[in-house]
Amino acid sequence: MRDIVSCFSENAINVSHSSCSSYSSNGCISPSLVPSVQNAVTGIYKVILSTQKQCSIKVTWCKNQTGGQGLAINFGDYPSTCFKLNTNLRFFRKKKGSKVIESDHYKIEVFWDLSTAKYDTGPEPVDGFYVLVMVDSEIGLVLGDMNEEAVTKKLKNTTPVAKAALISRQEHCSGNTVYSTKAQFCDTGIVHDIIIRCSWEHEGLKHPVLSVCIDKKTVIKVKRLQWNFRGNQMIFVDGLLVDLMWDAYDWFFKPVTGSAVFLFRTRNGLDSRLWFEEKMVKKDQDRVEFSLLICARKNT
Repeated sequence: MRDIVSCFSENAINVSHSSCSSYSSNGCISPSLVPSVQNAVTGIYKVILSTQKQCSIKVTWCKNQTGGQGLAINFGDYPSTCFKLNTNLRFFRKKKGSKVIESDHYKIEVFWDLSTAKYDTGPEPVDGFYVLVMVDSEIGLVLGDMNEEAVTKKLKNTTPVAKAALISRQEHCSGNTVYSTKAQFCDTGIVHDIIIRCSWEHEGLKHPVLSVCIDKKTVIKVKRLQWNFRGNQMIFVDGLLVDLMWDAYDWFFKPVTGSAVFLFRTRNGLDSRLWFEEKMVKKDQDRVEFSLLICARKNT
């Protein structure tokens, strides 16, 4: 009897490098189109200490229309255990320091240096910064390109290093209907370029068309999106089964306040759960699943 993964693969799209050539190589975006702007980016990390104690760390970078920049770090399901920096952009870039976070569950200390941070169009710095989180005297999480220098200066060589993995990333965007991002679906995989684009009537089409590209290869194309505004498709990325879901209902029926939602979520081949199930029960606690959620607001 064939395994479930091989059965899935007959109706799924494979975007590994060895088979990309069988799909469209036309880019989803032309040079004249400018992708939408990220307003907020959130990463959720699963941290396992040397004592096997686990902790989730949620890091959110955000900005507003007036140029305000912000950083928030939450720990577990405890709203009161939070670290925040919210200032205007000019002052925010000069920030550096450390802070002990009060918690009944963990001993937490945060070190940060954003004094030379460089930004692209989004709220998340891309160069010249670090954020270091200590949990119970262990290195729980290090972000940024200055991480090695930060660890060397702040800590002893004998300081334990916890296992940290990115399990979820959320992006909130606004602008036109072109969205560009990057994602790594597993620790051993490569970083993939993802572009989501909706073409509308003013571009010469009779009906709106949704296209999703990974590494410049079109993996799905949804025609007559106003009728097919919800759906899902299985794809293979780096040998992993990934559920790709879209919900563009608000673009058509709540255009002023609503957002479309796009979700990429990995799962193993024996997992028959679909993307819309609320309860995520893992059959293998050691396996780290990953999800990418994009909330896209379209300017009217």
